[in-house]
Amino acid sequence: MDTQDKKEGLLARKGIEISVQRYLIDALGAMAQGLFASLLMGTILSTLGTQLGIEMLVSIGDFAKSAAGPAMAVAIGYALRCPSLVLFSLVAVGSAANTLGGAGGPLAVLVIAIVASECGKLVSGSTKIDILVTPFVTIVVGCLLSTAIAPTIGAAASSLGALIMWATELQPFLMGIIVSVIVGVALTLPISSAAICAALSLTGLAGGAAVAGCCAQMVGFAVMSFKENRWGGIVSQGIGTSMLQMGNIVRNPRIWIPPTLASAITGPIATCVFGLTMNGAAISSGMGTCGLVGPIGVYTGWLADISAGTMSAITAFDWIGLILICFVLPAVLSFAFGQLLRKIGWIKEGDLTLKSADEMARSTKE
Repeated sequence: MDTQDKKEGLLARKGIEISVQRYLIDALGAMAQGLFASLLMGTILSTLGTQLGIEMLVSIGDFAKSAAGPAMAVAIGYALRCPSLVLFSLVAVGSAANTLGGAGGPLAVLVIAIVASECGKLVSGSTKIDILVTPFVTIVVGCLLSTAIAPTIGAAASSLGALIMWATELQPFLMGIIVSVIVGVALTLPISSAAICAALSLTGLAGGAAVAGCCAQMVGFAVMSFKENRWGGIVSQGIGTSMLQMGNIVRNPRIWIPPTLASAITGPIATCVFGLTMNGAAISSGMGTCGLVGPIGVYTGWLADISAGTMSAITAFDWIGLILICFVLPAVLSFAFGQLLRKIGWIKEGDLTLKSADEMARSTKE
């Protein structure tokens, strides 16, 4: 057996798979869930506590937000199928990477947690003192990397996000289209638009365009597929995720045209007409109507702006813009474009039908 075969055999035994699927889809998607269960949920709880005058909710929310780094790292480790000692050790790694990464902490956590996880897996179960060796290697590698590269990764991600936001301020029409379409498409693809927005700290006017694009995909698919999926489809896609349509998109990519065109329209309307900003948690920019997180993020941003003195009050115009951009326009535009494509035969009966969990399981086995 040559060296390459031995290397591949070792990686297979340790459960290490170096692939785009594992690192940029599985890990990134899991990181978004970790962010949702910590920073985002904490933000929602804190906002509810503040609005309702319940200090305990505010405190709970603050505790949840402070656990964002460890939550992301553990979620990544879970996606990479780490042994338990590696998984638990990632708590310290996530804390270090997120803290030292600053505004770009999520991207730093993604990169460093992946490396620390794979290093921990390499030594896991290899010695009789595994309980010492595995956490030692995982934590030391992760924390050393955090010290060495997290500030640079964080600064780079933050700078890219700042560049996108600056470009959106400078060219709100063009960038409104670009940001809305790209982030919306990312939301439907099996990657995490939420994690991307969080990694780039995408807020402000660009965040508003991102919210518009994500809402266009989710509400758009939910409404245009109502004929096939009825109210269950409205809930599962409109409040759940448009990613449920990926199988149908692979079979007929043309079904993606209506919500994508809708996002290209709502994005610049958000930036140029309503000046819609998303100054809540950056992850909210990439969530759309999933759990109504996108609109809630816009609202919490308004409250933060009022507290900071940069916004005097929430006006009727603000509310009209939010409702139109997040719900009404995506539904109307996607439905209209969908009907046009049905008439010309680009979308046929059943093209948008969602499979049940049992049907998906059967097709996977086949």
